[in-house]
Amino acid sequence: MGTVIGEILPLALGVAISPIPIIAAILMLLSPKARVTSVGFLLGWVIGIVVAVTVFTLLFAILPEEDPDASRPIRGVVQLLLGVLLFVLAFGQWRKRPKAGEEAALPKWMKAIDTITFPVAFGLGFLLSAVNPKNLIMAAGSGTDIGAAALPVGSTVLVVVVYTLIAASTVLVPVIGYLIAADRLRAPLNALRGWLATENAVIMAVLLLVIGMSMVGKGIGSF
Repeated sequence: MGTVIGEILPLALGVAISPIPIIAAILMLLSPKARVTSVGFLLGWVIGIVVAVTVFTLLFAILPEEDPDASRPIRGVVQLLLGVLLFVLAFGQWRKRPKAGEEAALPKWMKAIDTITFPVAFGLGFLLSAVNPKNLIMAAGSGTDIGAAALPVGSTVLVVVVYTLIAASTVLVPVIGYLIAADRLRAPLNALRGWLATENAVIMAVLLLVIGMSMVGKGIGSF
């Protein structure tokens, strides 16, 4: 189990270090309905992560068991494809980075965050964690590692929980922290939001490139 956790750790961090969801959570925390929308977004974010990684874990768990000393071509091909997709996403993010003096472009839906309701916030969190292409690739990579490990059910559940906690941490921590000490966190959250908005594309490009290289390495090692 420890080996599997080590394999999925970079992928969980890849989900966690996602500027757009963090910015969305911060904007909700700074909105008039902070406590309602931020909790809805957090629940959707966590459930989306669990659903995505569980689906891929189950898909790979039903494959026939392989000799651990033999090559694993199916797993290798999947990992190589995921690595290439991450390279493509990294290139796209790098091209989107703002030029000197330009203001970073954020999704248009962020302008309406002050008016959204609990169900909309929940749905938004779910979509960003479970359907977002980058996070879906991370979930597929993690599901490949977890499902192929053929762990007992209890150990599999524990690994999924660890993955979820790490992946959700960057949204979970500010939301919980705000609920406990709202006044103290307003200024730091606002400053963090501005920095993330400016550096979003660069952060994601570097992150996707590093994880893509790791995924390709795993794929090559499976043959």
